[in-house]
Amino acid sequence: MTHVAPLDRFGPADVAIAGGKGAGLGDLIAAGMPVPPGFVITTDAYREVVSANGIQGAILAAHETARVEDPASLEAAAATIAGLFESAVISPALAADIESAYAALGLPGAPAAVAVRSSATAEDLEDASFAGQQETFLNVVGMAALGEAIRRCWASLWSGPAIAYRRREGIDPAEVALAVVVQGARPRRLRGGAIHRRPGQRAARPYRHRCHLGPWRSPRRRTGDPRSPRRRRRHRNVGA
Repeated sequence: MTHVAPLDRFGPADVAIAGGKGAGLGDLIAAGMPVPPGFVITTDAYREVVSANGIQGAILAAHETARVEDPASLEAAAATIAGLFESAVISPALAADIESAYAALGLPGAPAAVAVRSSATAEDLEDASFAGQQETFLNVVGMAALGEAIRRCWASLWSGPAIAYRRREGIDPAEVALAVVVQGARPRRLRGGAIHRRPGQRAARPYRHRCHLGPWRSPRRRTGDPRSPRRRRRHRNVGA
């Protein structure tokens, strides 16, 4: 099993181990695109932590208490599962692998500022996106903060919106897992994104772009029903 590996080790065939985001970034690296360096904490690591701590049954039991039509029950189930990951023990071997990969991203004696990004096995599919439903953390500095961000990413596989979306899409909760992508954070004068207007379809102008000066921030915050798959990802800064 592979628990931690560089981004460039992965490609489109590796969604099951690197998640949709990790596999996609690896594919971009292979195509010669300027992707910030980083590594993937794979779904093997997620499953090891869940198995070693004996929490899969409790996760699925909390999941069963959630009802798509009841946002409060979704958030309660998500909070229960987040608590399980918060108290879970990470093996010394896995912790050492993560620390070694993280150290390689920084300068001697200077821990790197990194982005910590969820990469689920059921995201970025042709018929299911899960956009904005799992966590991303920016400007994470130091091993303590990195460990916290990783746990929160794992727990966000079971966010209220993700639970509801899987129910609607008929995805078996017992089969999903989550990898975590860790990338060096690079300062930029201009940041933004491109969103496909109609995934799975061709169009003359298929992308919508949005950008702005300075570090990333959401240009507009949506509020409303937490079950909506259109809710924006919550970006957070985490420091040591």
